[in-house]
Amino acid sequence: MARSNDKKKAMFLAAALALLVAVVAVIVISRGADEDSGSTKVLDRPASVVSKGEVASVAFETSEGDFRVALDTSRAPKTANSFGYLAEEGFYDGLTFHRIVPGFVIQGGDPKGDGTGGAGYRIVERPPSDLVYRPGVVAMAKGGSDPPGSSESQFFIVTGPGAAELPPDYALVGEVVQGFDVVEKIGRLGGPDEAPTKEVLIDRATLERG
Repeated sequence: MARSNDKKKAMFLAAALALLVAVVAVIVISRGADEDSGSTKVLDRPASVVSKGEVASVAFETSEGDFRVALDTSRAPKTANSFGYLAEEGFYDGLTFHRIVPGFVIQGGDPKGDGTGGAGYRIVERPPSDLVYRPGVVAMAKGGSDPPGSSESQFFIVTGPGAAELPPDYALVGEVVQGFDVVEKIGRLGGPDEAPTKEVLIDRATLERG
């Protein structure tokens, strides 16, 4: 019985450590957004492009295939509007998924391509307290010192179950409703250092209403 309990404790500690590493990874990789300077893509605060409750999505065309993100304009109207604005302005066109953690998340939206860039403005919208980052959920990355719900342009798409343990600190964008197989394909292209094993380019991101 004692040996069984020791084994359970060891398994629990291993799981907790893995969770801690995952949480830190999501936060730290985008901390440099505070230091954004010299970016070739800098925009003003977002204009209103989608209204609260409006049906809208962003269609992504990538070098690995296409997928579509339904914007959650009801639960996250400010963040959804900002994401839609960036797409409509062509901000994401030509950028890459610069960070890929197999079985966890893929991350893109950085004009510098190294995890330190942003759009030139920041919004804050605290995500729903019951938000669970399950596979397919799209949310915004933030620095560790930024308040919950802070976002600029970097976003991540959940590809594995591990992100479900993250606290609801990352602003909600919406959810992949078409082409999740493409997202999973991209998610398999991460190396041990979380860098892509091949370039994954966002050819175009298009805001679509209705």
